[in-house]
Amino acid sequence: MYQAIRKVFFSDALCLSDSTAKSYEELFATLDSNKDGIVDVSELKAGLSSMGIYLGKDAAQKIMTSGDADKNAGLDLNEFSEYLKEHEKKLKLTFKSLDKNNDGCIDYKEIKQSLTDLGVGVTDEQAQKILQSIDVDGTMTLDWNEWKEHFLFSAASNLQEIIRYWKHSTVLDIGDSLTIPDEFTEEEKTTGVWWRQLAAGAMAGAVSRTGTAPLDRMKVFMQVHSSKSNKISLVGGFKQMLKEGGVTSLWRGNGVNVLKIAPETAIKFMAYEQYKKLLGQEPGKVKPHERFMAGSLAGATAQTAIYPMEVMKTRLTLRKTGQYSGMFDCGKKILKKEGMKAFYKGYVPNILGIIPYAGIDLAVYESLKNAWLSRYAKDTANPGVLVLLGCGTISSTCGQLASYPLALIRTRMQAQASIEGSEPVSMSKLVKSIIERDGMLGLYRGILPNFMKVIPAVSISYVVYEYMRTGLGISK
Repeated sequence: MYQAIRKVFFSDALCLSDSTAKSYEELFATLDSNKDGIVDVSELKAGLSSMGIYLGKDAAQKIMTSGDADKNAGLDLNEFSEYLKEHEKKLKLTFKSLDKNNDGCIDYKEIKQSLTDLGVGVTDEQAQKILQSIDVDGTMTLDWNEWKEHFLFSAASNLQEIIRYWKHSTVLDIGDSLTIPDEFTEEEKTTGVWWRQLAAGAMAGAVSRTGTAPLDRMKVFMQVHSSKSNKISLVGGFKQMLKEGGVTSLWRGNGVNVLKIAPETAIKFMAYEQYKKLLGQEPGKVKPHERFMAGSLAGATAQTAIYPMEVMKTRLTLRKTGQYSGMFDCGKKILKKEGMKAFYKGYVPNILGIIPYAGIDLAVYESLKNAWLSRYAKDTANPGVLVLLGCGTISSTCGQLASYPLALIRTRMQAQASIEGSEPVSMSKLVKSIIERDGMLGLYRGILPNFMKVIPAVSISYVVYEYMRTGLGISK
């Protein structure tokens, strides 16, 4: 029976086609021993065992959990077929990542190199042992069909899960001290090269903010000075800034903004990966609400660390010609006139705002990217610049819509001391006065230039980050 199933199911023609669907149907019919249209855990174990396919510990339950969309403790034909299609697609991506020279086969040297890249040191003998455990035809190389046949009914699909499988099945003896991470992240999968993650995040932030500094200054200018009685248009605002300080004035505050965004971006991304690991309830999987929480906590962590620089950035952005000679002069004058607490003005609305912004932004970005990979990726796990750009744009827009009023309140509070005749007020009083004077739309002053910089700022930041990771040898 196993040979017959293998001949049909693991043929070279296996792909997402009518013949594959027929193979899925035939296999499903074989596994569905009581012919009720549902394959449960016991039927899956018994059926595959009778074919000579033995599942590892808890593998059958993991397959059932992953494929059971309607949570009825069993797989119908559609769920069974969909699970196999998605699992095969993931296995194909993993196979491609192992096939370093793209010749369609994997040898023991490529296995060793891939494990080394993940911080798992193995000898030539261990790599050969791994290969022999999968190599059916004895050629000491693995083609796609051998790889697929070996892992199609395994719960493992990506490389870190497969390493766990090898370790638990005693194929790979690497000791109990090794911890394989849940997700492919640079800091978690590479030993001793944490600076690559830092450099990627810093470069992404610096490039994006420098390119969009004029729009960022216009946003802050409109947030603070525009009102129902003093309407400032986009063109009028730029003319006013150019008249007061020339072309270079459009980049006021950019120096501290770059210094701020470098550690902020790096801390945010690294903290996000760590929070995902801490909050994830299922190894290897992060649910949407867990992504939201991880993103919110990561944003709050980063903002808390760099908030004094955020206050100085706002003051420098709004400064008049000759008011401050630079960042250190600005900090010294704030400290002398207003005290240390001035460096944390607007901190409460800032933290409240970063929860919806960072959570929605990062969660939507990763969810969109992973959805694209799951649906369209075939030979590569790199979605390309346009896809990353689209994901970044949509995610940032969603985050800003939710958090912009709080961002405006934060900026007003940060700038209070620099506005002539302005008296410090609390967050609640400031919100009340804005609504009374300008209505609800007053909470969205400056959102136009803010949206205008979404694509060239945040999206470029994600693209640069992704490609910096690739350039620095950090693969996902």
